[in-house]
This record gives sequence, C-alpha cells and structure tokens, in this order.
Amino acid sequence: MTAHMIADPTATGSAVFPAAPGWDALSAALTAEVPVIADRDDLLVTIAPGAGHGAPACFLPAMAMIEIDGTHLHPVDPATATPHRISDRTRYAPMWGALTHECAHSKHTRWVPPPPDADPGAVEAALLLEEPRIERAQIRRRPDDRHWLRACVKTIVTDGLNLNDPALAPAMTPRDAARTAALFLARTDGGILTRAETAPVALAVEAVLGAETLGKLPALWRKAFRVADDDTDAMLDLGRQWCEIIGPDPDTVPPHLEDPTAASDPSATPTPSPLADAIGKTLRKVARAVARAKLPDDPAEVTARAKAAAEAAAKNAADTARTVFSTPSGSRKGPTATTGTRPPTTSERTAARVLGRALTTAGARERVATKTTSPIPPGRLRMRGALARQAQLASGAMPTAEPFTRTTRAAVPIPPLRLGIACDVSGSMNAFAEPVASTAWILATAAAQTPVPADTATVIFGHHVRPITHPGTAPATVTDFATRDNWEAVDTAIDALDGALDLSRPGAARLLVIVSDGDFRPEPRQRGQQLLDRLRANGCAVLWITPDVPWRNPLTGTTVHVMTDPTTTAQAIGRAATAALRATR
Repeated sequence: MTAHMIADPTATGSAVFPAAPGWDALSAALTAEVPVIADRDDLLVTIAPGAGHGAPACFLPAMAMIEIDGTHLHPVDPATATPHRISDRTRYAPMWGALTHECAHSKHTRWVPPPPDADPGAVEAALLLEEPRIERAQIRRRPDDRHWLRACVKTIVTDGLNLNDPALAPAMTPRDAARTAALFLARTDGGILTRAETAPVALAVEAVLGAETLGKLPALWRKAFRVADDDTDAMLDLGRQWCEIIGPDPDTVPPHLEDPTAASDPSATPTPSPLADAIGKTLRKVARAVARAKLPDDPAEVTARAKAAAEAAAKNAADTARTVFSTPSGSRKGPTATTGTRPPTTSERTAARVLGRALTTAGARERVATKTTSPIPPGRLRMRGALARQAQLASGAMPTAEPFTRTTRAAVPIPPLRLGIACDVSGSMNAFAEPVASTAWILATAAAQTPVPADTATVIFGHHVRPITHPGTAPATVTDFATRDNWEAVDTAIDALDGALDLSRPGAARLLVIVSDGDFRPEPRQRGQQLLDRLRANGCAVLWITPDVPWRNPLTGTTVHVMTDPTTTAQAIGRAATAALRATR
C-alpha cells in the first residue's frame, strides 16, 4: 500500500495538537474546497503539523478523510491562507497539489483494498500504477488541476525516495528503475509531465532495464489509464504482468552498472546514483516550469477586480465632476476660457428643432405584443386546445387545456436620455471655434426641447476643463470659446461628464459627443481611450464630430461625423441618438 493511500478499514485519523492558531480554520477552509475537486461532498480535511500518518498527505477511505502534514505549508502562516482564492494557492502550491492528488484518490481509487489472497508483489505493482492513473483521470475531469499536480511532484512522487541520502537514494537496480519509470515516465504519458522534463530519467531507466524491457512497461500503464475505477481484477492483472516483465531478483545491480570506486574503497563517501541524479534533474526542470506557468483565471477574483476597478473609476469620475462643475468661475485660473455669449441665429434655432424632433422619434418605440391563453373567451379558439379540453372532461379528469388565445399590445416606457458634450479648445481648433460653439448650443438646446426625458451637460477642454452648461440646465445663448490652449485634457473632460451624468451607469440611453480634431498628446490620448472604451463597454454611444482637416485623428471605437455646418451635424447626432436609444432596449 502506498504511504499516502491507507485502505485499512481500522485506520483512524492522526491525533494532532496544533502548535499555533489557524490550523482548525484552515482545515475547515480546505474541507469547503474539496467537494468540487473530488466530486464528492463527504470528505473531511485535516491539516496540521504531524498529520498525514508519516506522509506529506494521505487519504483514509474508511473515514472519508484527507490528512495533510502542516509542515509542508511552511513558511506560510495558516492564519493568512485563503485557499478559496486561486492566486493565494501559489504561496503553498506543493501543499495544494498534495491535496489535489488525495482528492484524485478519493474519487478514482475505488478498487482497494485488494482480496486477502492477492499476490503481494502484484498488489504493490498495481498500487504503483495507480498513482499516475488517478492523476490522469483527475485532469480529464479538471484540466486546470494539472498545474497543481505538477507543483507537488517533489512532495508526492518522490516521497520515500530519500534523494538527500546517497546511501538510501534509488540505486541502479531494476526495481528502483521500474518504480522510477512508473512515477515519472507514466506521468509523462498521462499528461502531467513533459518528455523534455523526464528525458534524464528516461535515459537512466533505460541504462538499467535495457530498451527491450523498458519498451514493454508503457503498454501496462497505458492500459491502466483505461481501467475503471473499481476494476480490482484488471489492476491486479496489470500488477502481475509488471512483475513478470521486471523479473526475479530485482534488487541486484547489474554488473556493468556497479561503481568500481565503491568496491575498491568501502570507506569512501557514497555518491548519488545516476538514477537519483536524473530524478533530481527532472525535479528541477519541473520546478522551474511550474514557477513560470500562468495560473488559470479565477472567475471570482476576475469579478472582484472588475467590480473594484468599476467602483474606483466611478469614484474618480464623481470627484472630477465635482471639481469641474462646482468650482466658482471667479476662482478658475489658466488659459482655458470663454470669450462671451451671443444670441442664437435663426439657422441654429432651426437645427435645434430638427435635432429635437430626431431625438423624439428616436425615443418612440413599437408596442410589444404578448400572447396569453385562457379557458374562456374572449380570444381566438384553437381547435386542438378545444378537443383536448373535451377529452379531459370525457375522461373525468380536471380540465387544464386553455383553447382560447388572445394578443395584447402594450407600450414600452421610453428611456431617458443622458447627453454629454465635450468641445476641444486647443490651438489646432482655432479655425473652427464658431462651428464648435454653434454645435454645442444646438445639442444642449435640442435635448431640452425634446419630450424624451433628457439630461445634458457641456464642457470645453484644453489645459483645463470648464463647464458651459451644467446638468439639468439649457443654454439661452451661444457661448464662444477661446482656442489658444496647447494641451488637450480630453480624459478629464470624459471623466467629468461621466461623473455628472452617470454615462457609464445603465438605466438610460447615453450619448457622449466629442467635438475635436483628435490632435492630442500621447498621455491624455491614451487615458482618454481607456475611459472611452469603458463607457462603450457599459452601453454608452460615442459620436465624434471632427472638422474636415488632414490631421484629424478620432479615438477608436467612435461614430465619426465630419463637420460641415451645424444643420447637417444635427442630423448626424439624431442618427447617433437613435442608435443609443435602440441599444438600451
């Protein structure tokens, strides 16, 4: 029987007395995690220094218990372990791998204990083949567990090999070579290890067993991979075949592999055998690969990170909006400024009415038809339902058929509209200051005139971000801008409008309009793109109005409209608003 598979029905749990607090809580936490790993909900896990019946970990089938020696958690404090988080398991990956291995035993080792009259040699060989078999079965069910099973190779696979003691380490004997082949080369065929990692072991084993003998062993462990979990006869038969291949007198070192130095000088310090040295090389390769491997994403952690990021972004947007819209005009400093106001022209008023009608039309929705059934009129009679009802009545059964159907149509509430407008007042927009001011007024006025519940806000951005219209207000006059800034704080403008209008929060049709040529510095452009991507991911439509210049460079993911005059721009905004409203249906 393997040291960590205790099938004795009389075996009891270890009597351990934790020397430090936290072991009981960690045992409970591990117990909560194993049902999904082992696909059974009756397992109890105990981890503490001294547990495991002398092995790093063990499984006691009679008690449905897994024990883990807490010394393998070192140097992690048990009170700080949070095994429900995949990222935290990397701190104690070998221990978690040992737990996964024992869970694999609990799920797939169902054929032990063997019959009392079974050949002990065959039982020992069968249990040897059982180790790679259950790991192969585990990763078929749960492929991501491969990482943890690789992480515990040194802990579980080499347990009892005494690699640190040359006198007791595996020698160049057929028995040791065959055992090494089953533990390492079988795991290669099973998908746990790679051929590059176990190449040193393969060469050392072949040197002992010979190519012919070694060539016969893989057929046995590959058959074991296909054996049912409870097929005792099949596993014992494979164990007998294993013993026949290895042959008698397996502990004798072949003459051509004997160390002549040790024979001539009995007092010489023993050195590790080539087989033990090969095992060490393989373990180091596996350890390096495990350290470099990328862990699978934990859905819970991904969700938690996304939630934290969303909360941080929302807080930052709210803080920015508070700064932009709450700062008194007299205390503002910097070049970003307005130059005055003027009454709107007749064409601007007309464009605002055109856009207002477009927004009203965009908010109109078709009536939704709903079909219902009833045992009585009114409604359309379905003959199949009527016949079914008559049959139920004739048989004396309670009638359940509803032969009448009718269609009702109800209007869907029109969602409110949140419209944010950001106008670029940097130097590259100097020739387009008037169209930009006109477009900003048309947008805000149209939203105020439409019957659709709407909330708007307008800002200009350059070195700083300045409010033009606050949320909930409509401009009575057109505000002209000074376009002399040499910086474009588009990121701050997007944040301010998001915080003021909740553009990233569902519950309304949301539209962000940016009026700019897109000629930005790298830093605000990069962050502005990130903020815009976040808005779009949360369902906010983005319309980019740009002047017809060769250097125009809108941010990606926007609906681009080349500005000619405010009248045609109003139509484009109407189409974008329609798309935004439809996206919320």
